[in-house]
Amino acid sequence: MSAGTPPAAPRSGRLAGYAFALTAGAIWGTTGPLSTALYAAGEALTGVGFWRILLGTGGLVVYGIAHPEIFRVDRRGLLVVGLGGGALVALFEVAYQFGIAGAGVAGAAALLYTAPVLVAVLAKPLLGEALTAARLVLAALVMVGAFLTVQGGSHGAGLSGVALPSLALGVTGGLLAAISYAGSTLLARWSVPRYGAVRVLLLEIAGGTVLLGIILPLAGHPPLPPPTAGGWIYLVALAIGPVVLANFAFFGGVRRIDAAPTAVAATIEPVVGTLLALALFGQRLTATGWVGLLLVVGGVAAGYLKEADPEARG
Repeated sequence: MSAGTPPAAPRSGRLAGYAFALTAGAIWGTTGPLSTALYAAGEALTGVGFWRILLGTGGLVVYGIAHPEIFRVDRRGLLVVGLGGGALVALFEVAYQFGIAGAGVAGAAALLYTAPVLVAVLAKPLLGEALTAARLVLAALVMVGAFLTVQGGSHGAGLSGVALPSLALGVTGGLLAAISYAGSTLLARWSVPRYGAVRVLLLEIAGGTVLLGIILPLAGHPPLPPPTAGGWIYLVALAIGPVVLANFAFFGGVRRIDAAPTAVAATIEPVVGTLLALALFGQRLTATGWVGLLLVVGGVAAGYLKEADPEARG
């Protein structure tokens, strides 16, 4: 274990950590359906991410009025978490929206969860976490399930009449989102024990808001507010759920278990997102897609059993 890596938690703590990560994944599963509703309401792809993290930042700033200690951070925290973490958040917020619109809710969520393999491999050199055969197998299992879900999903269903990016752009967006998500997971494992969940989340989403506020107008895509009251309701829901509550749950996971099993547990997101898309937007899954979802569920369940058994860990 590298210097500064949190010590292993007892069994009850590991199971709580896995439950927190599962909760985060389930809440993140609402991102695709809510974003799809925003596109249908006329919101631009590049604006969704900016507005939802801006609202999340505003909520944490209001919270900080009563808890001013969350604004106290050293220079390393500002640079690594605020700037570095903010860049990862900014990349994720734009890339994932293109993934959702271009590859569909199921496809984008599935592409995103190639991240557990990246996390499992990079956690060893960066955090000193064990790179075991079991962790690689579980990460690969959920990744294969993710790819099968992409192959079995429908492209852009439920968005007739809305200008959509190509499938190629959607896949590219989903993969970039996976890279940023893997980086954020590793950064959270390092930073949350040092700075606390609230301070880390504030630094990351505030940094992401500032960067997107600068980059989007320069790129010719200034973030315009939603044109309808319903659009604002969807944005508030995205800020409260996937931005704030899901990240607090995820940080609760990385405080208790290693980055690799945390990423595997959160892979429940494509299951939730796909089921919601099927119910709400008429997006479809073939038999291949259903097999993919079953592989994801199986990998997540196996990860839980592994965390529950001390002799199976490591």
